[in-house]
Amino acid sequence: MRIERQEIIRRLRVQTTENRAILGAGCSNGLIAKCAEAGGADLIIVYSTGKTRMMGLPTTMINVVSNEMTLGMIDELRNVVRDTPLIAGIEANDIYCLDQDESIQRFIDKGFSGAINFPTVGLTENIWGGDDMAERKSRAALAKGYGQDSWGWQREVEMIRLLRRKDIFTMTYCVSIDDARSMAEAGADMICAHAGPSRGGLAGWNSESASDMMMAHFQEMHRVVREINPEVFFVIHGGPFYDPESTEVIYRETEAEGFIAASAVERIPIERAVVDTCRAFKRHQVRGG
Repeated sequence: MRIERQEIIRRLRVQTTENRAILGAGCSNGLIAKCAEAGGADLIIVYSTGKTRMMGLPTTMINVVSNEMTLGMIDELRNVVRDTPLIAGIEANDIYCLDQDESIQRFIDKGFSGAINFPTVGLTENIWGGDDMAERKSRAALAKGYGQDSWGWQREVEMIRLLRRKDIFTMTYCVSIDDARSMAEAGADMICAHAGPSRGGLAGWNSESASDMMMAHFQEMHRVVREINPEVFFVIHGGPFYDPESTEVIYRETEAEGFIAASAVERIPIERAVVDTCRAFKRHQVRGG
């Protein structure tokens, strides 16, 4: 059952009013989604990259069409999730469905309650793309070849704007303050500051540790988007934040209202639980022959 945007916002506002952190849980199969809902997750986010996490690999894209994979996951999740909004990771730059409105409508028709710009070109462009944003400029130049008005990051912004006009709940990953400003102006309901690939566990990335500079960046992003829209939710994802303990600093040092967990919910806890359980089984002593 699709949950309306205003109802999602109302539920999230209850959490923040009571000073409780918002939790968005990345879930790519029914068991994890069922457990996330039982644990009180406010949002269940469906990422195509969850497939590689479930393969025991680092979070990476599989060489298939992301949107088709995400659409294929929802039936399994809807079968066991009772009352938690399912948020679709939608790739705006989908060469197999160039009509943006048609592409978005597929997710709405399948029962998703909201959307986030994922996979996002903003991550690679800002973290590895260089100060001149050459990667962003080269992607934008592809628009004419695809017969589109825009391509790359700007197309992600336009997707959020279109979803907002359809009154669909929207989340957005943003790395830079300028990108967060663009998404807030497009009408995003939740800005998620992306701190880079997640560290931790058996397959985590070697992300940098949290620093004063990182916290200051998040806080400045929060200030900028709240000036545009005082009602926008502001949360953080990834990087050095990979379990409940590691996220404590973001609530001490910033005004972030929550955390979006992908590996931190559907990979790392499973790794720990299975390893610890197997070790516990192995501690038993058998009778001698």
